[in-house]
Amino acid sequence: MSGDGPRVTIVHACLRDGRGGSPTAVMDEAPLTDGERRRVPVLMGTSHAVFVSAHDGPDGPVAALRFFTSEGELPACGHGTVAALAFLAERAGSGEHRTTLHASRHAFAGRAVREKGHITASFDTGPVDLREPTAIECDLVLPTLGVTADIHAPGARVAAIGRPRLLVPVATRSALAALDPDPERLRAACDRLGFLGCYVYSAREHPGRAAARMFAPSIGVPEDVANANSTACLAAHLADRGVTGIAVDMGDSLGSPSTITAATRPGPSGSLVRLGGAARIVRVLRLP
Repeated sequence: MSGDGPRVTIVHACLRDGRGGSPTAVMDEAPLTDGERRRVPVLMGTSHAVFVSAHDGPDGPVAALRFFTSEGELPACGHGTVAALAFLAERAGSGEHRTTLHASRHAFAGRAVREKGHITASFDTGPVDLREPTAIECDLVLPTLGVTADIHAPGARVAAIGRPRLLVPVATRSALAALDPDPERLRAACDRLGFLGCYVYSAREHPGRAAARMFAPSIGVPEDVANANSTACLAAHLADRGVTGIAVDMGDSLGSPSTITAATRPGPSGSLVRLGGAARIVRVLRLP
């Protein structure tokens, strides 16, 4: 795409074995309206855009992040944070880059390591709030996903990092792959309940490894290639069962395989989660 506007870096975040990943638009903070920011992912052909304002603080590099989809601003975006860390590490040019990240009034530590062919990024999430869903919430959402009683596994949760979303377990990966949600009905249900979307997963077949699909039509993303913050929510949920680390495969249904890692440790008010993913800078464009 040609143009003479600001530079936009396209980063594929949360690669699996060096392939796939979620294409994400990353750019330096610019004097754009929120409406113009919403247009960036549309123009760049990505689901999300990240706007980065970086400077040197008294204790080291600092970067403020803002995340947008075509529907508006998000308080947090996990794979967008991985993409932003890769963007910052590439600019720094060092083998390892550490920075303090700020998003939606939350400060957290980020780290990126340049490796052959990619950058490995990790960061600490904010606290995860978990609760059991109500019967009304399940009755509204599950039919729109196509999750029937024969494939639904126990343990659904409403989880929040920023905005709440519904975590829905299913029995097998094949059941997960076969889902064909109704996006309009799902959006109406999520809008009514105030949910960001629904993260459907299977974690019973392979210890420490899961597969997931994230459906979020309410924010303009019918299905997300990689959703790291929802993976953090799953990790916090599984930590209550003694699982301290998990790798989650996503994106297969979209032809873009992705993997997100999450490790948990005890914190003063619940599990603390560190998310990780590999990223590659693919190209640099200019906004038209």
